[in-house]
Amino acid sequence: MIPHRVPRVLRLAPARLTAGLDHCRRLDLPAHRALHGEPARRELDTLIALAEEVDLRGRGGAAFPFARKLRAVAPGERVVLVNAVEGEPASAKDSMLLVRTPHLVLDGALLAAEALRAREVVIATVEGEVAHASMIAALEERRAATVSGAAERYGGRMRVVGLPERFISGEGGAVVRGVNGLDAVPAGRRRRATEEGVGGLPTLLSNAETFAQLAVLAELGAIGYAEVGTPREPGTVLLTVGGEAVVEVMTGVPLATVLEECGLDPGEGVLVGGYHGAWLSAEAAAGAVVSREGMRLAGGVLGAGIVVPLPTTTCPLGEVARVTAYLAAQSSGQCGPCRLGLPEVARTLCALTEGSGSADDVRRAVRSVERRGACFHPDGTARFVLSALDAFALDVERHEERVSCGRPIRGALPLPEAEDEPRYQLDVDWTRCQGHGLCAHLLPEFVDLDDHGYPSFREVPGWMGRDARRAVEMCPALALRLVSGQ
Repeated sequence: MIPHRVPRVLRLAPARLTAGLDHCRRLDLPAHRALHGEPARRELDTLIALAEEVDLRGRGGAAFPFARKLRAVAPGERVVLVNAVEGEPASAKDSMLLVRTPHLVLDGALLAAEALRAREVVIATVEGEVAHASMIAALEERRAATVSGAAERYGGRMRVVGLPERFISGEGGAVVRGVNGLDAVPAGRRRRATEEGVGGLPTLLSNAETFAQLAVLAELGAIGYAEVGTPREPGTVLLTVGGEAVVEVMTGVPLATVLEECGLDPGEGVLVGGYHGAWLSAEAAAGAVVSREGMRLAGGVLGAGIVVPLPTTTCPLGEVARVTAYLAAQSSGQCGPCRLGLPEVARTLCALTEGSGSADDVRRAVRSVERRGACFHPDGTARFVLSALDAFALDVERHEERVSCGRPIRGALPLPEAEDEPRYQLDVDWTRCQGHGLCAHLLPEFVDLDDHGYPSFREVPGWMGRDARRAVEMCPALALRLVSGQ
């Protein structure tokens, strides 16, 4: 798990989502009401029109029009689900909102719940984190206010559900499954929450920042909301920069300005959109603009608002291979592209990093997973990898020609801390081994054959455990065994 940290909050915009946080660590209900007031109730048609007027989009990565989601969930026996399961290691914006200004998120969720006459509001968070405790405290504050006679209007049920911290736990289908008491992994087939979500009911599912943006939109009105930002994408957006700072930015601000405000530079290149996002070369990042359109023109994606510059002191391919191995291990393993394809992508990247593979090998492995998965995890990983081959083309050439670029892998890209991550060692019974060489075919990065076809082994990382067990099971002579390296 990534240890909890409260990131720095910076601004390159008028304070909206971050209002009050320069002098207050956490806005409780009285402080929130003093700053933002009580949101007026909106009928569903009014709320839809308001969201359409500024083209409010989801801030969880897919940028789906919020008004279309509202329209798809007709009033009645419905559920509003706030997705605050921030499984992306490089993101901290949603946890910042839940920890420091939780009532802004709740105001947006309750506006939608009232308009839809929803049965309940569910806030899904990462279990055991400070954000989870903060939302529970926020609901208690509202219940206490109701008991004391304050005007907390919503009469439906509100609850917080904690889900495990995994990369795929934040995918929409995984969140619905987790809230329903199932494993928090994407469904084997793609379902729309607006048709069948929490408890089998039509569910309005959106990201925590999206609901906070809805609350700000209701407070300012469409004209006030559009006073900053670009005409096509008005308003502000939250960015997590370098995994350390959350910055509220007006759309249209140059990415270089954001990096400079955080004391950073493009370095070797900049990852935008997170580990399902895309890499920009340093040159492309220097001319990129913070908006969906601006990032698209630069060759990236705004996604969930993640920006990670890569220092020039680390090996770019090594960093990409390290994260790809993590993504392969984080899959739910429900389909071939995840169970077999992603480990193969990770293997080919490791081989390229070590000087024994090629970029063509990586591209072939990526093609085997693209547009074939039961969820979006393989496609997102493919985009991450392919964009890296383009952004770091010179580094790829160095690894193909010189075995290595000469730089160490410093772990610059944030990943969860390994909690006793298992490592494995292959062992062989020499009285049985007949030199078939199948183990080297199945695990080429970790098994070497001598001139007679007999193997020697390197330690196998935990994320390759499934493949190592497969090699053991398929040994024709039953000569292999797998032992823990720790």
